[in-house]
Amino acid sequence: MPELPDVTLYIEALEKRIRDQPLERVRVASPFLLRTVDPPLAAVDGRHVRRLRRLGKRIALGLDGDLWLVLHLMINGRLHWKEPGAKLAGRHALAAFDFPHGSLTLTEFGPKKRASLHVVQGEDALAAHDPGGLEVFAIDLETFRRALSLENHTLRRALTDPRLFSGIGNAYSDEILHRARLSPLAMTDKLTPEEIARLYESTCETLAVWIARLRAHYGDEFPEKVTAFRPDMAVHGRYRQPCPVCGTAVQRIRYADNETNYCPRCQTGGQLLADRAFSRLLRKDWPKTIDELERLGAP
Repeated sequence: MPELPDVTLYIEALEKRIRDQPLERVRVASPFLLRTVDPPLAAVDGRHVRRLRRLGKRIALGLDGDLWLVLHLMINGRLHWKEPGAKLAGRHALAAFDFPHGSLTLTEFGPKKRASLHVVQGEDALAAHDPGGLEVFAIDLETFRRALSLENHTLRRALTDPRLFSGIGNAYSDEILHRARLSPLAMTDKLTPEEIARLYESTCETLAVWIARLRAHYGDEFPEKVTAFRPDMAVHGRYRQPCPVCGTAVQRIRYADNETNYCPRCQTGGQLLADRAFSRLLRKDWPKTIDELERLGAP
């Protein structure tokens, strides 16, 4: 799922291409995409884009008349900048937003169509699509600490809760926790003041570093091939590959459709976090430390 750095790059690219440009029309190819009927989608035809905002992981286009288009890309939705009037070809094409100098197209790969488009009018209606999480670049350490203390959760859950922090998902939470040298399963109410400070600094630094990397990578080009798996990430998507800090094989915790990646030496003091599938299978034979796992000859 595109997260804060990726959505930031999308918005910066769109600012250069569609700000103050008329949206000639919106072509929707999938009946599952549009989730609202009032105002009607046709109400945006011919109106100029005046503002662009990020609402967590959502992209909001503000048009004349205080109309807003709110796009949520979910896991597999991606944006593309094409020639004017680009065809919506193939079952992955969901919509096209036509401008005089190009078309912004939306695709979604995968069997489940989860991406959504809402048309709303007014700031109050727009605010209903904002999960309300804090923008980490706009808060200080004390505000960050108070947010963590609202409920007792694992660090991974707290960082990815859109009601607490804006725009952070599985990929960047893995990277943040690795930089902070903290376990994804550490409980928020057990953190020391030093650990909270380290987590706050890591959150700001990790997101800032990745925004800068993506800007350098794409330059003036539209950000295509947005992915949560990048070769220069430290741990996310790097199961069994060496940690860039200590060389230990990166481990994972799997659940449902997601997984968390971590380094057992940098983050958990050598302890292995129980993977639900393997720990149930192996039961008492499940190794408890990375040293035991390595003695078994596993990566």
